[in-house]
Amino acid sequence: MTTGTVPQTVLFPELFDKPLFAQFNQEQASSDGGAILLKAAERIYGLVKAFAGCLFDKRAPDKTRHSLADLIGQRIFGIACGHPDCNDGDRLADDPIHKLLLDRDPVSGERLASQPTLSRFENAVNGCALYRMADELATRVIARHRRRLDGRARCITIDLDPTDDPTHGAQQYTLFNGYYDNWCYLPLLGFLSFDRESEQYLCAALLRHGKAVASEGTVGLLSRLLPRLRRAFPRARILVRLDGGFASPAVFAFLEAQPRLDYVIAMAKNAVLERYAEPAMLVARARTWRSEQTEHLYTETDEYQAGTWNHARRVVIKAEVVRHRDREPRDNPRFVVTNMRQTPRFLYEKVYCARGDAENRIKELKALQIDRTSCQAFSANQLRVLLTAAAYVLMQELRLRAADTACARAQVPWLRDRLLKLGVQVVRSARRIVLRLPRATPDLAAWRHIAFALGARAG
Repeated sequence: MTTGTVPQTVLFPELFDKPLFAQFNQEQASSDGGAILLKAAERIYGLVKAFAGCLFDKRAPDKTRHSLADLIGQRIFGIACGHPDCNDGDRLADDPIHKLLLDRDPVSGERLASQPTLSRFENAVNGCALYRMADELATRVIARHRRRLDGRARCITIDLDPTDDPTHGAQQYTLFNGYYDNWCYLPLLGFLSFDRESEQYLCAALLRHGKAVASEGTVGLLSRLLPRLRRAFPRARILVRLDGGFASPAVFAFLEAQPRLDYVIAMAKNAVLERYAEPAMLVARARTWRSEQTEHLYTETDEYQAGTWNHARRVVIKAEVVRHRDREPRDNPRFVVTNMRQTPRFLYEKVYCARGDAENRIKELKALQIDRTSCQAFSANQLRVLLTAAAYVLMQELRLRAADTACARAQVPWLRDRLLKLGVQVVRSARRIVLRLPRATPDLAAWRHIAFALGARAG
């Protein structure tokens, strides 16, 4: 039996002691049954409506079937569920759960937008609208955590990190980057963390051309984030942590002009810094010669002034000699510029090194395919980045609500597979909609915990 060219029945005649038939004919069923959690999480942020409010709909009203909010919601929920392409719109057009996520009747509601409709939408958004959407993303994330913490955070840490986004076509502004040895974009991602919480919450995602230096766009992004954070958390002290590529005079000048702001910024080694590190390196070499293991110690200088700086700044120095079996010892000095006054060891190990967890957040974003920037127009690719960022914000909300469960520290791909990708049959009556989910759901306890935390009630 076939419908068109899609086989509806698969037969394994000899796999078991009885012939096995697999029939794909269950009506009103979906493989994304757990995605109703996303709808509850989105209600907290209001990102779909906020993004839609940034756009001007130029389409003829009498020829419009899908509102801008519906198109945005379809893309955000689809990306979160593992459907990052506009092509997925055709395959999900009759999916009852994805209809339900857009407030449509899961059985008789209108089909979702097709691939051509979604592609036209993505390519119609201009730079001004994208700027407003990026502002809404930051505003909504900050407002969410202001409510959660009642505006009482004592310290807010901003981590900015670039990453490579390899391209394989004729996308606008894709350029060859010698460091990454590839044609690519270089998105800049911003994260917030509060007090001693380990989670870093995504608040900004800026797509940049392939030859962008790490600090490009940094001052502009921080100048938009800092006032919002000050208004939401008026008593908080702000810490900015940046990698080595951000150590530019413009970034230092901007940060030092801000009130109640600390910074730690890595800096690439050079001959002058290596001279400051040499006395400590001599000690580290002697220690590793005796112990035959990697050794390090910390020192500092307040006298270093780069040629482009207008004054000297404090530099924390980690003098390290790395030793591996069957290899020669290797010098590995590290340098961090800061305006903080704690001890060098504390600043490097407890303050600066904590930014390394941002790499895990970037891996999660790539698992959601934030690098699926295959549109020819740069603006369309920036829109995809923002939609993926919004989907990631919802996934982070699920993880936040999973406190005290097995999912509390789970990676986003794991959360998606265990909480969202559940087979479901949708049953609609005159009075209610029932989702028939598997009794044997492995993480049922966590799913229920998150659902109640998002406002569900026992029925």
